[in-house]
Amino acid sequence: MTREVDDSRRVPAWLDRLAAWSWRLLIVAAALAVLLWLVGRLWVVFLPLVVAAFLCRILASPNLRLRRLGWRPTLAAATVLALFLVAIVGMGALIGVAVAGEVEEIGPTVSQAIDDLEDWLVDDSPFDVQRADIDEFRADAGDRVRNALETSSGSLVSGALLVVEVFVSIILGLIVTFFALKDGDRLIAWTRQAVPDERRELADRLADRAWRTLGGYLRGAALLGLVEGVIIGITLQVVGASLAVPMAVVTFFAAFVPFAGAIVAGALATLVALGTAGTAAAVIVLVVAVLVQQFDNDLLAPIVYGRALNMHPVVVLLAIAGGGALFGLAGSFLAVPVTAVVTNLFVEARRDPAVDG
Repeated sequence: MTREVDDSRRVPAWLDRLAAWSWRLLIVAAALAVLLWLVGRLWVVFLPLVVAAFLCRILASPNLRLRRLGWRPTLAAATVLALFLVAIVGMGALIGVAVAGEVEEIGPTVSQAIDDLEDWLVDDSPFDVQRADIDEFRADAGDRVRNALETSSGSLVSGALLVVEVFVSIILGLIVTFFALKDGDRLIAWTRQAVPDERRELADRLADRAWRTLGGYLRGAALLGLVEGVIIGITLQVVGASLAVPMAVVTFFAAFVPFAGAIVAGALATLVALGTAGTAAAVIVLVVAVLVQQFDNDLLAPIVYGRALNMHPVVVLLAIAGGGALFGLAGSFLAVPVTAVVTNLFVEARRDPAVDG
């Protein structure tokens, strides 16, 4: 005798599919959590590898040119790395000297501008702002700064440890970069040998896609930074502000943190204009900075990055916020290129070369 099944006790198909997807997503989320935990614990090891990847992508072409000219691998790697370090240190020294010469002028001028703004808010603005409210806000801000600097909370110790970790990571990254430039072919051959034969074609495609993505990101950020830096520098020069060249350089490097870097650089340029040329000049610089950012983000960036950074601005902002929350300033800087590389690797892994031709 056939036993009838009670349909009222049967799990709906949509709920069954949702449950199947839910446990899969939970496993993926758990794996990502473990991966992020390992990266956090091994940050001193992970950061040098990231630094080396960036430097190798930048220096690979000049290193290859020198080797094609007959230079020995050790000499070629040492030469390009040394020239790169000299250029970076030289730019840093020039910026430091220029800024040091303007600090005494900028400080009092900015302080006076803030006092003028306070007087306008209290006396002439349409807002109901009391002097006591502004004084309370200043006092609260000062207390927060002092609390952040209290040694009893360990903030200074943590900050010193962070500086040491970053310094050590950079040194290790430079060492890894030297050996990667010197023995890159041998490292690639050794890595391919460790991959099973049936997976080597996929591994080659993934490595090539990651290399091209990282290169596209660096070239795109450099081009956008060059455009923004030149425009901001010329604007500061035209309005009569100081530090035009240093701020152009700062704007260039800030472009390597999409969106957030441009905002910070624009704020710094506006502050410099306020401190060295007055309120009218600061307003002009602020307007130019906003227009340049909109032009780059809406028109130039999609063309420059192309497939290398084929991500929606919301994804970029979330990646920066997540990277900063997890790993601080370094996480904000690395969030976008890492996300771009991972996204492109996922797309490449799903691509069928036979279908795409």
